[in-house]
Amino acid sequence: MARVVVVGAAQLGPIAREETRAEVVSRMIALMEKAASRHCDVVAFPELALTTFFPRWFMEDQADVDAFFEKSMPNDDVAPLFARARELKIGFSLGYGELTEIDGVTHRYNTTIIVDKAGNIVHRYRKIHLPGHPEHEPWRPFQHLEKRYFEPGPEPFSAASVFGGIFGQAICNDRRWPETYRELALRGVEMVLIGYNTPVHYPLAPEHDHLQCFHNHLSLQAGAYQNGMWVVGIAKAGKEEGCDLIGQSCIIAPTGEIVAMAGTLGDELITYDCDLDRCLEIRKNIFNFKLHRRPELYTALTSANLDG
Repeated sequence: MARVVVVGAAQLGPIAREETRAEVVSRMIALMEKAASRHCDVVAFPELALTTFFPRWFMEDQADVDAFFEKSMPNDDVAPLFARARELKIGFSLGYGELTEIDGVTHRYNTTIIVDKAGNIVHRYRKIHLPGHPEHEPWRPFQHLEKRYFEPGPEPFSAASVFGGIFGQAICNDRRWPETYRELALRGVEMVLIGYNTPVHYPLAPEHDHLQCFHNHLSLQAGAYQNGMWVVGIAKAGKEEGCDLIGQSCIIAPTGEIVAMAGTLGDELITYDCDLDRCLEIRKNIFNFKLHRRPELYTALTSANLDG
């Protein structure tokens, strides 16, 4: 019997800097209700879904930065989303800036969680591959200060048994790194949820601007096919505070085929009935890890002393 998970990718359009979390959550609830009407088991939201993409601004006052972070989850602002999900009996994933204290030390992470149908947080992932730069670079048309505002996630990729399958998470720049998908696949993950905020313009290589959507799908599709897993990419899209963000949120089968894709740059829901057993089409054949991998010869992959 097929193991089908009905998945919704809830793309968000631009979020203004002055937009409140309550306003954003109401938009998310509208998408969640639409997902429930389509009998989704889980609906996935983008990276840093509750606010505008704040790393585009240099802020000297840490209090200004911390205003974009969540000190607890759920909190009063997000509680209506959790409550509505419980009423609808639908799971969801949510990306946000996490400000937390561990052993008396304050940490700030770019985080995403999976919440089950009962409203319980069952998986948390903190972004490992932080892009951008740590210092103010005023020559840029907009900053990308993730390396200043966040710490890299201290824990490896992991898996969660939920919605009748094995799920994992990654965030934005993680999707460009093949290690992300292979690590998750080796941990048994059958579906990975990946939220992103990706500018059209890349100041360091503007000649690549026209390739941003292509590179987005190239990475997601290759990761799906080479690891025999479902991949769900969820965008924050549109012109946000003068910065154009790509859209094309998509659901990708283990064969690498895009089976659903957003057609706008605004709030939009795409859904698909994902048979998790289709992972075996790949994992029992061309990418049969146990039969064909040669990890004893991949020594450069774990070396920290290589150039480049």
